[in-house]
Amino acid sequence: MLHIPVASSNLKSVAYDPSRGILEVLFKSGAVYQYYNVPTSVHDDLLGAESKGQHLAKFVKGKFPYRLMSPSS
Repeated sequence: MLHIPVASSNLKSVAYDPSRGILEVLFKSGAVYQYYNVPTSVHDDLLGAESKGQHLAKFVKGKFPYRLMSPSS
């Protein structure tokens, strides 16, 4: 997946695989999370949000299954 850098105090980049509905988020801490069954609209809204971190917390965390892919360094 191709990561897109984002302007955020907490997130470094975001990647999305629309065919599998996987949203991957790289945090500035180095942690990488994958969220599953994420609709394209949720990804698009995240990229367009003024605050990426707040949007992620409100519309993604706790709403979709996830997995920690790489812990923070």
